[in-house]
Amino acid sequence: MAKYFDVHPENPQPRAIRQVADIVRQDGLIVYPTDSCFALGCRMGNKAALDRIREIRHLDDRHHFTLMCHDFARLGQFVQINNASFRLVKASTPGPYTFILPATKEVPRRLLHPKKKTVGVRIPEHVVVQALLEELGEPLVSSTLLLPGHDEPMTSGWDIKELLDHSVDAVLDAGECGTEPSTVIDLSEGEPEIIRVGAGDVSRFE
Repeated sequence: MAKYFDVHPENPQPRAIRQVADIVRQDGLIVYPTDSCFALGCRMGNKAALDRIREIRHLDDRHHFTLMCHDFARLGQFVQINNASFRLVKASTPGPYTFILPATKEVPRRLLHPKKKTVGVRIPEHVVVQALLEELGEPLVSSTLLLPGHDEPMTSGWDIKELLDHSVDAVLDAGECGTEPSTVIDLSEGEPEIIRVGAGDVSRFE
């Protein structure tokens, strides 16, 4: 059964955040809130949890996983970024944007797009996930919690706990979450290409 942690959305209890981080460190798979919607998350080196995410969401090997990063310095460890892209990403973070960029050697091959060798990166503007990322000291490999057959992501942490009780190890809940996934911008070819319009203003990328 999944453990359930109900935390304050603006002042999350440090003990609960530590407990969730420990579950991630012990190769658990968690559900957690972001500034767009709930997401599935695990450690970078956790192949078994990645397989569980694929199974839960019915994903193929072309799916772009996202590295949820605490800040710009951490993000820079995992992607190659030129000056023009740097300015765009810097101006848009933290926020509900996922950027697809060429990956560095720090990123395990199983997380990369098989042909492009790219990975998604994101710096969320959400107090709870920022606290979790700071406690972890490393990115969370993430995927929007959009279940097969559902038109929109689920918004209630307790409903997610009941539905995925035997599929995930913990649910971190900070109240109702949104239904709009992050906007996805591909910067891997230089010029920004909008892959998915979601939360956030896309005008600066057009």
